[in-house]
Amino acid sequence: MFALDRLRALDALARHGSIAGAAGALHLTPSAVSQQLAKLERDAGAPLTEPAGRGLRLTPAGRMLAEHATEILARVAAARLDLDRLRDEVVGELRIGAIPTSVHALAPPTLSRLRAAHPDLRVALADGEAEETLPAVLAGDLDLAVVENWEGLPAPIPPGTSRARLCEDVIDLLLPADHRLAGRGPVDLGDVDDLDWVADGDDNRAGAWLVHTLRAAGLEPRVTCRVRGFGMHIELVAGIGVAALVPRLARPPLPASVAVVATDPCLRRSIDAVWRTDRGTAAVRAAVDAFRAVAAERDGLPEAG
Repeated sequence: MFALDRLRALDALARHGSIAGAAGALHLTPSAVSQQLAKLERDAGAPLTEPAGRGLRLTPAGRMLAEHATEILARVAAARLDLDRLRDEVVGELRIGAIPTSVHALAPPTLSRLRAAHPDLRVALADGEAEETLPAVLAGDLDLAVVENWEGLPAPIPPGTSRARLCEDVIDLLLPADHRLAGRGPVDLGDVDDLDWVADGDDNRAGAWLVHTLRAAGLEPRVTCRVRGFGMHIELVAGIGVAALVPRLARPPLPASVAVVATDPCLRRSIDAVWRTDRGTAAVRAAVDAFRAVAAERDGLPEAG
């Protein structure tokens, strides 16, 4: 209802007691201050000043509005300061959506690192696939998404976003420990023609990637189990003797009944952080740096046997 420049003119008049004093404080001409006050009177629907000798003084309505103007201008200044801090300092709220693998393996130490380094930052975390988190980033519901890129099936790059590579992740073949290929050197996936397979659901890129990769190796896979979560894949390898492709980042300690075998060629996926380019705040940059540092510390992931 009241324009800020008009409220500033009233506040300056209340502080300095004259049009000339207000004009000097605002670096305006006296005529410009008078025009702002006249417009504010029309907005208020009541006289805000009255003659007092050769100058002006505030009416009761003018004094009341001047008090509100002082409060409003102070709140606006505080808001601008907070926005400047949000751009330049690691403060406020940061909402992260991440693939389950990174939530389990990278997020806990990353959030711990952020809390220790930036106590004024509040982090909210939720897991989700790129198909869920990237639209949320674009809509402003998330500040940062952690997504995976499978060879031949990368996560989409929506317009208006930026991304940073966090790490590369090797994918190994998991077999029953008594399988004929267990304990051998790098294995051609086309040789694994005597086992059923477990894959993620066919509605996400991880499951589609497994089928695509096996077909590229000359094998038409018999996928008998479609379940989400690499932990469940490992349990199925141990329990019913299927084969699986599991990233090292997602791999917990394995039971003795499961063998890890390297593949030829080596299979990899990459993990990226994605954010809206116009919202690349200091908090987003700090989170990306923290994720990268944690990922680098995990370079000593267990290798294939």
